Amino acid sequence: MQKVTRKVAEGIVQITTLDERWYELSKEGEEPKYIPSVTWICSYYPKGTAFYKWLANKGWDESVAIKEAAGNRGNKVHAAIADLIAGYEVKIDDRYINRDSGEMEELTVEEYRGIMSFVGWHKKVNPVYLATEKSHISEELNCAGTIDLECEIVNPKTKKAERWIIDLKTSAYIWPEHELQVSAYKHIRNVDYKLGILQVGFKRNKAGFKFTEVEDKFDIFMAAQDIWHNETKNVKPLQRDYPEVLTLNIGGDDV
Repeated sequence: MQKVTRKVAEGIVQITTLDERWYELSKEGEEPKYIPSVTWICSYYPKGTAFYKWLANKGWDESVAIKEAAGNRGNKVHAAIADLIAGYEVKIDDRYINRDSGEMEELTVEEYRGIMSFVGWHKKVNPVYLATEKSHISEELNCAGTIDLECEIVNPKTKKAERWIIDLKTSAYIWPEHELQVSAYKHIRNVDYKLGILQVGFKRNKAGFKFTEVEDKFDIFMAAQDIWHNETKNVKPLQRDYPEVLTLNIGGDDV
């Protein structure tokens, strides 16, 4: 994966490499500040026995390839869902960017099914969208992230509107770090919203989606942040630029 930089808000640039993700915060007259992402911090939390059994079964190389493919699939599905919420149509042959290659790619059948399942969830729940794909930084908490959805949903039992922070996942499982992730978002935003994870393209039920309410586990996120601090002392965003072409120059003069 190449280093990917993208402007996510005024004065905020997201910097992503294979192993790191930072948010660069720029203010006029000040040196840029680099804030680590919530997802990167959460990746340092132990993933549990089930994950390590899966990793052992797949092997390191295959698991990395699966993770990268899943990440790219998730990016395309997220982008298409953001378009739907913005009022655009999404067609089965629409093209979205592959962030690894930088190329536009047609949606796969699996990706389109994931988007269809989101439409199914929308029709069932009828949410009022407050924000989508919006980035936030907390200098006080020293973490940043991009929240997939903020919305208002009427509770069918109480008939009252409740506000939610929802993270979209295309994965088959919810890992503990996913729960820490949405918990951190709540405290970065400093709002009293409910927390949820919406799995789209879910293959284990007829609906094709699964919605899970998540308990606020911010205290455990802070513990993960302590681990992150310990493991990444003095780490700064990678500033290295890599040549596009390599050669040994065999038989030529050394330079």
